[in-house]
Amino acid sequence: MDCLEDLPLTHYWGQEHNPMADRFNGLVEHGLDDKADSGTERYAYAAALFFYDAESPYSRITQRLKYNGDIPSGRFFGQMLGRALASAEHFSDVDMVIPVPLHWSRKWKRGYNQAEIIAEEVARELAAGLGKGILMRQRKTLTQTALSIEEKARNVHEAFAVTNADIPTPRHILLIDDVFTTGSTLYACLTALRTRFHDGVRISVATSGVVGS
Repeated sequence: MDCLEDLPLTHYWGQEHNPMADRFNGLVEHGLDDKADSGTERYAYAAALFFYDAESPYSRITQRLKYNGDIPSGRFFGQMLGRALASAEHFSDVDMVIPVPLHWSRKWKRGYNQAEIIAEEVARELAAGLGKGILMRQRKTLTQTALSIEEKARNVHEAFAVTNADIPTPRHILLIDDVFTTGSTLYACLTALRTRFHDGVRISVATSGVVGS
């Protein structure tokens, strides 16, 4: 209870425009500017449950799930995130929740995908479909932790692809990851999804933690 009382919540889920959303939509806008044949892109809503600081004890929430197999804690905080999102009108039409995929070799070694654990709880709270097999990581990437902003973007560029899964076209996709740092991984996932889903489908993002304000 002491932990939850002091948890540095963002409350971003209650704001259609917030610093995290602005950062992510800046990436999207920059990507569109770089493409001669770019179309339009609907504004991506973005939210995280809490502010992430590697020096804070709250960093253990995501670290224990990712590296120590603490799936119960992952589900607990995933449920918290899902309930927060469900309270916001602009997330009310989300009908497909898609976790950022791991490369098959990393998932095999770890035994699970931490983003899937969070996504399962978020999808349950939003009463949305769970699209675990829609995105695939088609090449193994370096761990993003020690990379610069530019290196992170290059590392995940065209790393994701849409599988041949036969699913109906959703209205609003919510991409889920554990921590939002630069947004480059989530943006790479968005560009992959756009090869399957037209720009009338809104794609938004949510994470357990967000680095910075």
